[in-house]
Amino acid sequence: MGIQVKKGITPKFVLGLIFFSCLFSTIIFLPGCRKSENSESPASSAPASSPGPPLQEEPIPVKVVEARRGELKLNLSAPAEAIAERKIVIKSEVSGVIRNLHVREGQHVQPHELLAEIEDTFYQLQLQQKEATRLRTLSELFLEQRFSEPERPLSPEIKEKIKRARENYEKAASLLGQGLISLEQYDLAKREYELLLLESGEMKQQVMAAAKGLTQAEIEVKMAKLQLEKTKIRAPFAGVITNIRVSPQENIEASRELFTLVDMASIKVVARVLESEIGRIRSGQEVEIKFVSYPGQKFRGVVEAISPLINPEDKTCQVFIAVANPREEIKPGMHADVEIAAIVLKDRLLVPQNAVLVRGGRKLVFVVEEDLAKWRYIEAGAENESFVEIIEGVKEGEKVIVEGHLTLAHDARVRIIN
Repeated sequence: MGIQVKKGITPKFVLGLIFFSCLFSTIIFLPGCRKSENSESPASSAPASSPGPPLQEEPIPVKVVEARRGELKLNLSAPAEAIAERKIVIKSEVSGVIRNLHVREGQHVQPHELLAEIEDTFYQLQLQQKEATRLRTLSELFLEQRFSEPERPLSPEIKEKIKRARENYEKAASLLGQGLISLEQYDLAKREYELLLLESGEMKQQVMAAAKGLTQAEIEVKMAKLQLEKTKIRAPFAGVITNIRVSPQENIEASRELFTLVDMASIKVVARVLESEIGRIRSGQEVEIKFVSYPGQKFRGVVEAISPLINPEDKTCQVFIAVANPREEIKPGMHADVEIAAIVLKDRLLVPQNAVLVRGGRKLVFVVEEDLAKWRYIEAGAENESFVEIIEGVKEGEKVIVEGHLTLAHDARVRIIN
């Protein structure tokens, strides 16, 4: 027997009833699912562990220097150049063939050391010729004197005149040496004395020698000897040979340049100081010299002299500085910068230049207090390239940080490593 559907119940009604039944079941089932998902194990549901206490900050390593009182030297800077006080070009004074050349480039020589020789045969023969002429003239004079009339004795009056004239002449010579009389006054006294000698016959021997040509012959002999000596060229002072311009066996003329001699021990440094600063420099002041050729190396010198002239082109004045050069490191022509201690300020509180920082347009330093870096603004006074004078902000003996402070903050923990 089949199921009979009551009259009035349609298929749409049945489908709607099924849909609402499913929806009702879902609403009842979901809360139960959520409850089962939330019921996890105690380990997974435990809250996250709270963080422990903060780690202590590691101290920053720094180097310090104590603020001390001392002298502050205010230096004056100027460009400079090294020069050789004694540098000469040695020339030949006679002509001839170079027989021997005893020097080489860069050789050190001593005073009077033989440097070169010129062939001297011609000059030896010339001396012998002059000597023969002198001997012949001397023989003629000797014969004439032997057969001449005997000399007459001088009267007392003439002797007294000659004595006074000689005394006046000797006094004039002494005064001339002291610079108390002129050369004309000396010549007058000398001429008066010589005239009396001639009138009295006291200079008879000299007069006869001159008349016979003996005096001239003797002068020519001396000149020939001098020429012969000039064939041997010697060092006038100790130094170094450079710029050799000749070779052995070369035929040269008189006045030919042979080589240059430089005294490396007499090096001077000439600084060009501005006219506005020259009044701060005095002879005897210490100088620090830095040569471009030796970076990082400092030489010491002393102001020796100040030029009385100002260069009208660049308004500078030359300052001559003496500097020792025992190892001959300084070469003439080297360029340098000089620092002259123009002013010395005594008993000033000083800190190193590298301790000072600038932040926000103000100068400050870091001072270590109980392992903490304290930020201190300072009032700075005079300074040079090494130190700064402290007017206010730091006390004598306080430890000022000079290394490791570029990125420090106030109250940062520090550790002194020096």
